[in-house]
Amino acid sequence: MYLEFNQKPLLNLTTLAIVPQPKEGKKFGSFVLEKNQEYFTDVSPKQFVDRGCLFYGSSLRGRLEGTRAIFGVNRKAPIVIDPMLGMFFLPTTSPSSSECTWISHQHIERLEKVDSKRTIIHFQGGKQLTVNVSYRSLTNQVLRTAQYRHLLMERITKPQESD
Repeated sequence: MYLEFNQKPLLNLTTLAIVPQPKEGKKFGSFVLEKNQEYFTDVSPKQFVDRGCLFYGSSLRGRLEGTRAIFGVNRKAPIVIDPMLGMFFLPTTSPSSSECTWISHQHIERLEKVDSKRTIIHFQGGKQLTVNVSYRSLTNQVLRTAQYRHLLMERITKPQESD
């Protein structure tokens, strides 16, 4: 299935991954993997994630700044789309890279090493995605996202003491 930009696909609870797909010239569209469907869109992964962030009240830039402020991570920072829905995503490279794939943390079941530069992500429900990222690097990203999720949820669920 192919969706045009004006059809406005939206990042949602069933989104597993947003993968860059080269288009004409130097532009990128996206292959979107969801629990029950897969489709292509003219929207780049960065635009797709930014649109999802905006739908839930922020922007990709705002989410990245929030991660830096709470977690102190500057490189390949995970983001929260909506904390109450448990929507946390991790990038496979720098979010500014046109080759960045975004992965939903909540749907990852396990990782499998293919070789020194590729890893298979096994999602709950049986879907799989092979990414050009080392097993070690991707494992680190998954763990960082889990730690960020924990820190953010602690802030949300436990009242802060005032000085």
